[in-house]
Amino acid sequence: MPIYLLPSLLLAIIVVGYTPGPANLYALACCLKYGRRKARKMWRGLCTGFCIDLVLMVLLTHLLGEMMGHYVIYLKYIGVAYILWLAWKMLRYQGVDDAEAKDCTFTSGMLMQLTNAKMLLFELTVFSTYVLPYSERLLDLFLVAPLLLIAGPGANFAWLYAGAYLRRFLHKYRKQVDLVMAILLAACAIYIFFI
Repeated sequence: MPIYLLPSLLLAIIVVGYTPGPANLYALACCLKYGRRKARKMWRGLCTGFCIDLVLMVLLTHLLGEMMGHYVIYLKYIGVAYILWLAWKMLRYQGVDDAEAKDCTFTSGMLMQLTNAKMLLFELTVFSTYVLPYSERLLDLFLVAPLLLIAGPGANFAWLYAGAYLRRFLHKYRKQVDLVMAILLAACAIYIFFI
Protein backbone atom coordinates (compact mmCIF):
# COMPACT_ATOMS: atom_id res chain seq x y z
CA MET A 1 0.00 0.00 0.00
CA PRO A 2 1.41 3.39 -0.92
CA ILE A 3 2.01 5.63 2.10
CA TYR A 4 -0.11 8.45 0.65
CA LEU A 5 -3.20 6.22 1.16
CA LEU A 6 -2.59 5.94 4.91
CA PRO A 7 -4.61 9.05 5.91
CA SER A 8 -7.69 7.87 4.00
CA LEU A 9 -7.31 4.37 5.47
CA LEU A 10 -7.07 5.77 9.01
CA LEU A 11 -10.13 7.93 8.40
CA ALA A 12 -12.07 4.90 7.15
CA ILE A 13 -10.94 2.91 10.20
CA ILE A 14 -12.19 5.60 12.57
CA VAL A 15 -15.49 6.16 10.77
CA VAL A 16 -16.35 2.48 10.41
CA GLY A 17 -14.88 1.32 13.72
CA TYR A 18 -16.30 3.92 16.07
CA THR A 19 -19.79 4.29 14.64
CA PRO A 20 -22.51 2.13 16.19
CA GLY A 21 -22.33 -1.46 15.09
CA PRO A 22 -23.23 -4.83 16.58
CA ALA A 23 -20.02 -5.41 18.55
CA ASN A 24 -19.84 -1.81 19.80
CA LEU A 25 -23.45 -1.88 20.98
CA TYR A 26 -22.94 -5.29 22.57
CA ALA A 27 -19.86 -4.04 24.46
CA LEU A 28 -21.84 -1.01 25.65
CA ALA A 29 -24.85 -3.10 26.66
CA CYS A 30 -22.75 -5.67 28.56
CA CYS A 31 -20.99 -2.94 30.51
CA LEU A 32 -24.24 -1.12 31.29
CA LYS A 33 -25.88 -4.32 32.47
CA TYR A 34 -23.05 -6.18 34.23
CA GLY A 35 -20.27 -3.69 34.88
CA ARG A 36 -16.76 -3.21 33.61
CA ARG A 37 -15.19 -6.39 35.00
CA LYS A 38 -17.61 -8.81 33.32
CA ALA A 39 -17.71 -6.74 30.14
CA ARG A 40 -13.90 -6.89 29.88
CA LYS A 41 -14.08 -10.69 29.85
CA MET A 42 -16.52 -10.44 26.96
CA TRP A 43 -14.24 -7.86 25.27
CA ARG A 44 -11.38 -10.36 25.33
CA GLY A 45 -13.69 -12.66 23.35
CA LEU A 46 -14.44 -9.82 20.92
CA CYS A 47 -10.71 -9.25 20.52
CA THR A 48 -10.00 -12.95 19.97
CA GLY A 49 -12.83 -13.27 17.44
CA PHE A 50 -11.59 -10.18 15.61
CA CYS A 51 -8.04 -11.55 15.39
CA ILE A 52 -9.35 -14.88 14.06
CA ASP A 53 -11.50 -13.03 11.51
CA LEU A 54 -8.59 -10.83 10.52
CA VAL A 55 -6.19 -13.71 9.90
CA LEU A 56 -8.84 -15.63 7.95
CA MET A 57 -9.69 -12.59 5.83
CA VAL A 58 -5.99 -11.95 5.08
CA LEU A 59 -5.51 -15.56 4.00
CA LEU A 60 -8.74 -15.69 2.00
CA THR A 61 -8.00 -12.36 0.34
CA HIS A 62 -4.53 -13.55 -0.56
CA LEU A 63 -5.74 -16.88 -1.92
CA LEU A 64 -8.93 -15.83 -3.63
CA GLY A 65 -8.47 -12.12 -4.21
CA GLU A 66 -11.42 -10.14 -5.49
CA MET A 67 -13.39 -13.27 -6.45
CA MET A 68 -14.09 -13.84 -2.75
CA GLY A 69 -16.12 -10.63 -2.45
CA HIS A 70 -19.07 -12.23 -4.21
CA TYR A 71 -19.40 -14.95 -1.56
CA VAL A 72 -18.53 -13.11 1.66
CA ILE A 73 -21.89 -11.35 1.47
CA TYR A 74 -23.63 -14.59 2.52
CA LEU A 75 -21.84 -14.53 5.87
CA LYS A 76 -23.96 -11.56 6.82
CA TYR A 77 -27.04 -13.76 7.22
CA ILE A 78 -25.35 -15.75 9.97
CA GLY A 79 -24.36 -12.49 11.63
CA VAL A 80 -27.90 -11.11 11.36
CA ALA A 81 -29.34 -14.23 13.01
CA TYR A 82 -26.85 -14.10 15.88
CA ILE A 83 -27.38 -10.37 16.49
CA LEU A 84 -31.16 -10.85 16.56
CA TRP A 85 -30.73 -13.71 19.02
CA LEU A 86 -28.63 -11.45 21.29
CA ALA A 87 -31.27 -8.71 21.08
CA TRP A 88 -33.96 -11.23 22.04
CA LYS A 89 -31.88 -12.46 24.99
CA MET A 90 -31.38 -8.89 26.14
CA LEU A 91 -35.15 -8.38 26.24
CA ARG A 92 -35.99 -11.77 27.71
CA TYR A 93 -33.53 -11.63 30.61
CA GLN A 94 -34.12 -8.08 31.77
CA GLY A 95 -34.47 -9.07 35.40
CA VAL A 96 -31.34 -11.22 35.61
CA ASP A 97 -29.03 -10.50 38.52
CA ASP A 98 -25.56 -9.17 37.74
CA ALA A 99 -24.03 -12.33 39.18
CA GLU A 100 -25.69 -14.37 36.41
CA ALA A 101 -23.97 -12.74 33.43
CA LYS A 102 -24.42 -15.74 31.13
CA ASP A 103 -24.87 -13.58 28.04
CA CYS A 104 -21.75 -11.49 28.68
CA THR A 105 -18.97 -14.05 28.36
CA PHE A 106 -15.76 -14.60 26.46
CA THR A 107 -17.60 -17.02 24.18
CA SER A 108 -20.49 -14.64 23.47
CA GLY A 109 -18.00 -11.90 22.61
CA MET A 110 -16.02 -14.17 20.32
CA LEU A 111 -19.17 -15.37 18.54
CA MET A 112 -20.37 -11.79 18.17
CA GLN A 113 -17.15 -10.81 16.43
CA LEU A 114 -16.90 -13.96 14.32
CA THR A 115 -20.36 -13.21 12.91
CA ASN A 116 -19.96 -9.43 12.71
CA ALA A 117 -20.71 -8.83 9.04
CA LYS A 118 -19.90 -5.13 9.38
CA MET A 119 -16.26 -5.87 10.21
CA LEU A 120 -15.90 -8.83 7.83
CA LEU A 121 -17.03 -6.69 4.92
CA PHE A 122 -14.88 -3.79 6.09
CA GLU A 123 -11.77 -5.99 6.26
CA LEU A 124 -12.45 -7.30 2.77
CA THR A 125 -12.98 -3.74 1.50
CA VAL A 126 -9.73 -2.52 3.06
CA PHE A 127 -7.68 -5.35 1.64
CA SER A 128 -9.22 -5.15 -1.83
CA THR A 129 -9.06 -1.32 -1.97
CA TYR A 130 -5.83 -0.46 -0.20
CA VAL A 131 -3.60 -3.50 -0.75
CA LEU A 132 -4.58 -5.72 -3.71
CA PRO A 133 -4.36 -3.01 -6.39
CA TYR A 134 -0.71 -2.48 -5.40
CA SER A 135 0.49 -5.88 -4.24
CA GLU A 136 -0.71 -9.47 -3.92
CA ARG A 137 2.00 -10.46 -1.44
CA LEU A 138 0.75 -12.07 1.76
CA LEU A 139 3.20 -9.99 3.79
CA ASP A 140 1.67 -6.74 2.53
CA LEU A 141 -1.79 -7.87 3.62
CA PHE A 142 -0.44 -8.78 7.06
CA LEU A 143 1.29 -5.39 7.35
CA VAL A 144 -2.03 -3.56 6.97
CA ALA A 145 -3.95 -5.95 9.25
CA PRO A 146 -2.75 -4.51 12.61
CA LEU A 147 -4.20 -1.11 11.68
CA LEU A 148 -7.63 -2.73 11.63
CA LEU A 149 -7.30 -3.52 15.34
CA ILE A 150 -8.04 0.18 15.87
CA ALA A 151 -11.43 -0.30 14.20
CA GLY A 152 -12.32 -3.58 15.93
CA PRO A 153 -11.11 -4.15 19.49
CA GLY A 154 -10.08 -0.51 19.89
CA ALA A 155 -13.56 0.77 19.14
CA ASN A 156 -15.20 -1.97 21.20
CA PHE A 157 -13.01 -1.00 24.16
CA ALA A 158 -14.03 2.65 23.80
CA TRP A 159 -17.72 1.72 23.75
CA LEU A 160 -17.23 -0.58 26.75
CA TYR A 161 -15.69 2.24 28.78
CA ALA A 162 -18.44 4.62 27.66
CA GLY A 163 -20.81 2.06 29.17
CA ALA A 164 -18.78 2.01 32.39
CA TYR A 165 -19.11 5.78 32.65
CA LEU A 166 -22.82 5.81 31.79
CA ARG A 167 -23.68 2.86 34.04
CA ARG A 168 -23.69 5.00 37.17
CA PHE A 169 -26.26 7.35 35.64
CA LEU A 170 -28.45 4.78 33.87
CA HIS A 171 -28.60 2.00 36.49
CA LYS A 172 -32.04 3.05 37.75
CA TYR A 173 -33.37 2.88 34.14
CA ARG A 174 -32.00 -0.61 33.51
CA LYS A 175 -35.09 -2.09 31.84
CA GLN A 176 -35.47 0.87 29.52
CA VAL A 177 -31.76 0.78 28.63
CA ASP A 178 -31.98 -2.96 27.91
CA LEU A 179 -34.98 -2.31 25.67
CA VAL A 180 -33.17 0.46 23.77
CA MET A 181 -30.04 -1.69 23.38
CA ALA A 182 -32.10 -4.63 22.11
CA ILE A 183 -33.87 -2.36 19.62
CA LEU A 184 -30.54 -0.91 18.43
CA LEU A 185 -29.04 -4.40 17.99
CA ALA A 186 -32.12 -5.47 16.04
CA ALA A 187 -31.84 -2.31 13.91
CA CYS A 188 -28.20 -3.17 13.18
CA ALA A 189 -29.24 -6.66 12.14
CA ILE A 190 -31.97 -5.31 9.85
CA TYR A 191 -29.57 -2.78 8.33
CA ILE A 192 -26.92 -5.46 7.73
CA PHE A 193 -29.55 -7.72 6.16
CA PHE A 194 -30.50 -5.11 3.58
CA ILE A 195 -27.04 -3.80 2.66
